[in-house]
Amino acid sequence: MKVTCLIPCFNERERIAQVVSVIASTRFIEQVICVDDGSVDGTADYIEEHWPKVEVLRLTANKGKTEAIRHGLQFVRHNTLLMMDADLQDLRKDELEAALEAYRNYTVVDMIIMRRINSPWFVKWYRSDVLLSGERILQTADLKQVLRQKLKCYQLEVAINRYMLRHKKVVRWMPWSAMNTYKVDKLGVLDGSRKEFKMYVDIVNYVGFSHMCLQLASFTKRLKHYPEANHIKKQSQLYLKNYFS
Repeated sequence: MKVTCLIPCFNERERIAQVVSVIASTRFIEQVICVDDGSVDGTADYIEEHWPKVEVLRLTANKGKTEAIRHGLQFVRHNTLLMMDADLQDLRKDELEAALEAYRNYTVVDMIIMRRINSPWFVKWYRSDVLLSGERILQTADLKQVLRQKLKCYQLEVAINRYMLRHKKVVRWMPWSAMNTYKVDKLGVLDGSRKEFKMYVDIVNYVGFSHMCLQLASFTKRLKHYPEANHIKKQSQLYLKNYFS
């Protein structure tokens, strides 16, 4: 199995190193594309300097995550695609390789979502740790079909979910220790909260309230009977114990 990893990024120079360094050394990943979405902090130059084999695409203006991925899809060479956020913390190579291995072995599964199991309780309460996770393994052709629609930058993940539901695709999630960096940490409490609120408004406006409830209630199950999952669960429990001690 040959995999392309597609990473959209905007002003992530301070955070992207830990993501790209893991991705670039991970088994199965043959192509890494970083789409710089109009960064002004030198993100693209930083990637090119430290990882010359990574393909860096530059957008002249900030167009949002969805448009960055749409642009990057034109350059994807492989049928299997790994979507990855640029601002992840605590990304583990062994967990990523376990997910890719599972996708290769479970051929009936059309998409695996890496569930952010270390997310705060309120994120888990409305299932954003699954529904809005930006780390997914799927077929490039499926993502191209999703992006035939007009989507705003915050609607991509729920649009993928809706596509998978409507086409009766098999979707499973696996536990994942990595965490994204929240907007309040990047932008401050006021601006970050505004962005978060806008994100949820855009999402509900796109899929509608009834379909959002469907996703919340029933979309995707855990990929069972995979031994690495128990190891990740134990790591998560240790993380939470240390965090609250």
